[in-house]
Amino acid sequence: MPTAHVNGVDLAYELTGSGPRLLLVNGSGMTMDSGRVLLTIFGRRVTLLAFDPRGLGASGPAPGSYDMATCAADALGLLDAVGWDTARVVGVSFGGMVSQELAVTAPHRVERLALLCTSPGGAGGSSYPLHELESLEVGARAAVRRTLLDERFDEAWLDTHPGDRALVELMDRRDEDDDPTVVAGRRAQLEARRGHDVWDRLDRIDCPTFVGRGRFDPIAPMANASAIAERIAGAELHTYEGGHAFFAQDPAALPEIQAFLTADTP
Repeated sequence: MPTAHVNGVDLAYELTGSGPRLLLVNGSGMTMDSGRVLLTIFGRRVTLLAFDPRGLGASGPAPGSYDMATCAADALGLLDAVGWDTARVVGVSFGGMVSQELAVTAPHRVERLALLCTSPGGAGGSSYPLHELESLEVGARAAVRRTLLDERFDEAWLDTHPGDRALVELMDRRDEDDDPTVVAGRRAQLEARRGHDVWDRLDRIDCPTFVGRGRFDPIAPMANASAIAERIAGAELHTYEGGHAFFAQDPAALPEIQAFLTADTP
């Protein structure tokens, strides 16, 4: 797996496929391996650039605490490392926060922007404070996260929706790795997430923008997505029947997201 020394850290990345250039920025604690299904989904009909964030997966450890501006600088530095002056960008949850920071910092680098299940922070609303879950035991953390994935998720619902149960089990497996390095990397990222606020800068984004939200998402409430869309000129707001992972729950979501990301851009 190739690495690039970017912003003081060695970032592991993958560059695959052919077509329009697309940067994928994944959610909290996710790596290329744990988020492989998203790489497969979003890698269709594009040249996909994906990476492990600092302190996670195959990337090098973060030398200290960092903020969302650092996360955006990492992504921009990786674009430089692979020789991309511009790219389309899709950000999922935490990745949507990073993608907003990237787009307000360097709007000229972003051709198209898809922000999924995310929040702007500040007066536009923040996502659920996931850092608070870190003090819980693994079992208790999994129980709370289940209700955060989708407000409908109880045993009765999961018993009749095997796809949603598989989603819950996939997320639970992330907590099984108690390696101190992994835990430290995850917690450092959650601390950076706490300070996310692009609300007063969102109007700098001038590229075609897709904002996707799940109707039953307690982590990134629907009002937060509305706030993003209202702040970015011409942004499209799409609502789906699902929770925080609506793109895996509502069959209409992925075709619409992919069509947006692969469309021609003036």
